[in-house]
Amino acid sequence: MIFMICVTLYPMLHVLFSSLSKPELLMAYSGPLIKPLGFSIKAYEAVFNNKYILNGFINTSIIVVSGVTLNVFMTSLGAYFLSRKDVLFQRPITLFIIFTMYFQGGLIPFYFTVKGLGIDNTFLAIILPTAINTFNLIILRTGFASIPASLEEAARIDGASDYTVLCRVVLPLAKPMVAVVTLYYLVSHWNSWFNAMIFLTDKKMYPLQLILREILVQNDTSSMSTYSEVGQQESIGETIKYATIMIVTLPILFVYPFVQKYFEKGVMIGAVKQ
Repeated sequence: MIFMICVTLYPMLHVLFSSLSKPELLMAYSGPLIKPLGFSIKAYEAVFNNKYILNGFINTSIIVVSGVTLNVFMTSLGAYFLSRKDVLFQRPITLFIIFTMYFQGGLIPFYFTVKGLGIDNTFLAIILPTAINTFNLIILRTGFASIPASLEEAARIDGASDYTVLCRVVLPLAKPMVAVVTLYYLVSHWNSWFNAMIFLTDKKMYPLQLILREILVQNDTSSMSTYSEVGQQESIGETIKYATIMIVTLPILFVYPFVQKYFEKGVMIGAVKQ
């Protein structure tokens, strides 16, 4: 276990040490790092001074908050519907939904569908097409189905409607499963960049991950570098890449400890019984 912890933890430490190293020392060094080479925060200063990073944080926050809210709401409605035993055509509808996990229309039809709706170059193009994830729907549906039917019957005797049963009986008892699904959606939206790359043309609307992709893949750090000479700009460009990775990754890592207890319990409950 200690070996596995080291294997999984060291890449993050390597990125952290590289981001805090002096650019000229890092460029001249090769091999694993066990500590920063010197100490410098110039890369972080350059990243935070880049207006696109701040815009990326704001855009990603908007996408994550609105997207996760819509995801959990829609998934809860669908899971509650599929978990009720007296629903007409429940099995065919469930099989039809599962069918979409294995067979899709493809990228081109997806692009023309979004463009035909007139929501391209908006945040809706990123949020609406992923409103429900089939895998998360099945997890939540399994969790809802494990709740004793007697609780629902007791609520209906008191005059509760379907929405009341869902909000006051089912969801409070299914907090671990809801927390797991929320975490999945949160990580998915935070790491998402492909749909943004396809549908967003205004760089001011780019989410954080798409900006990170431009920095890493296209090797574009010129807007963040304060060095005029080519060699100096190239050296600090390397540390800027590592600093950007740390800034993009840390927020989502800080979220996990707060939902860990729900995550462990929810995965087990949602995976044991159909």
